[in-house]
Amino acid sequence: MTDLSQLKGKRIVMTGGAANIGRACALLMARHGGHVVIGDIDVAGAEETAALIKKEGGAASVVPTDVTSEAAMKNLVDTAAERLGGLDVGFFNAGLQRSGAVTDFEVAEWDALFMVNPRHCFLGAKHLTPHLRERGGSIVLTSSIAGIKGGPGMTAYSASKGAIVGFGKALAAELAPHGIRVNTVCPGWIDTPFNQPAIDFMGGRDSQEEAVQQVVPLGRQGVPEEVAGGVLFLASDASSYMTGQLLVIDGGVA
Repeated sequence: MTDLSQLKGKRIVMTGGAANIGRACALLMARHGGHVVIGDIDVAGAEETAALIKKEGGAASVVPTDVTSEAAMKNLVDTAAERLGGLDVGFFNAGLQRSGAVTDFEVAEWDALFMVNPRHCFLGAKHLTPHLRERGGSIVLTSSIAGIKGGPGMTAYSASKGAIVGFGKALAAELAPHGIRVNTVCPGWIDTPFNQPAIDFMGGRDSQEEAVQQVVPLGRQGVPEEVAGGVLFLASDASSYMTGQLLVIDGGVA
């Protein structure tokens, strides 16, 4: 693995690294010298991500984690700190997607979105902050363009991702005196299976591609690696004078 050194020696705990954007971010952060501990309920997928990192000569390990459980989130953070001798970066990226008209949307689905999306960011920050207070650090949250720009069928998802936006801004103000930065990445249409519920609501892949052509100025969906570069920037000291900000990576929609 080529160590590009932007995160050399940084000790990173993250969620949602089994596939898609999370996998791309884990790989890129490891290529830049970060030591990554991945928490995910998809243990096989997370182990595959770790194996890819190790194959390239990087450092990664996995902690099985149900992000809806406070005990599991605390265990992830504490285990990562113990394995790595401390922590410098938290990347809370686990997510759940559900789409549907507001009149048809089930309360249980609404609650599930909030249990995973904003709640796990809160739990991660709650238990990571004590590990960062002595030397500072960076917390990166994954929201979505849906958190700042709504659309049909996205009421619940947008609400859950918008909660992350508000949480991140308040948390940044709260933790700034401790030298802890908090920023939020907001991806747009990124071509991964994560978006299948939205694609189904739109009537299938062809309808989605047509919509992308109409609403995305760059005329295409992004790929996970295009989000990973932004997360790397926010996690690293290259963004040392940024906190409480949104990094929108959406092809020009917002």
